[in-house]
Amino acid sequence: MIRGCATALVTPFTEKGELDEEGLRTLVGFQEAQGVDYIVPCGTTGESATLTHAEHLKVIKIVMDQVKRAKVIAGAGSNATHEAIVLSKGAKDMGVHAILSISPYYNKPTQKGIFRHYEAIAKAVDASIIIYNVPGRTGSNINPSTVLKLAEVPNIIGIKEASGNLAQIMAILGSAPKGFSVISGDDAFTYPMIALGANGVISVASNVVPNEVSRMVHSALEGRWEEARKIHYRLLPLFNNLFIETNPIPAKTALRLMGKPAGSFRLPLCDMEPANLEVLKKTLLDLGIIDK
Repeated sequence: MIRGCATALVTPFTEKGELDEEGLRTLVGFQEAQGVDYIVPCGTTGESATLTHAEHLKVIKIVMDQVKRAKVIAGAGSNATHEAIVLSKGAKDMGVHAILSISPYYNKPTQKGIFRHYEAIAKAVDASIIIYNVPGRTGSNINPSTVLKLAEVPNIIGIKEASGNLAQIMAILGSAPKGFSVISGDDAFTYPMIALGANGVISVASNVVPNEVSRMVHSALEGRWEEARKIHYRLLPLFNNLFIETNPIPAKTALRLMGKPAGSFRLPLCDMEPANLEVLKKTLLDLGIIDK
């Protein structure tokens, strides 16, 4: 079972747009020092859509080489099933704890197609697989009935739910088999989702405040609801403003403002609009994350 706080790690690039290996190692060290349970390279926040296959696997390898305590959940999804299998096999061969596999984007498959996509990956790769449902990115939703059917596949162990649909999330939580993890994919929903029975978060905000997000998650999981609620409301402006522009633009910008090696973006992502940048800076200042 996946349980706790996982960081959907950004991928740092140099100003020339190349992978910044030392920066990546520094970010992994920062996350571990701040107490997160899992590190998730090559997800949406890691700009996986702009990585070559070689870069994708290299990022996972660097993270695996650098971690000392945290477990690694590697993003290895694709809109092409055969491509997802290739990436998943590569990640599995590196010894990752689990694979995060996004629902096929752009193709807009039927529910039958989504089921067969994940079933094919599960059959081809002897690894623990976490479904990732994010309709705002993929253009299609994984219905609860499909999720519950996939939960019966032996090595599909959970779902990262980022639909923003609490009715759907409750339908999954209310009927999921024992041991199937339901993980928040939206920082602003983490507290209420854990209250409903979810197991944790794969977080964007924990790139910036890993210790606080981790404390909120573990406080809630351990029943310290008032402590968790206070952290939730303290961080809620950050949760919201890290999505004032397309993720991971604000998260990488925040890390740069903190002096962390987030680096540049790869097109079509680009620097923040000045007005949005000022909103993000004010949020970071108000929370004491930066001091000027």
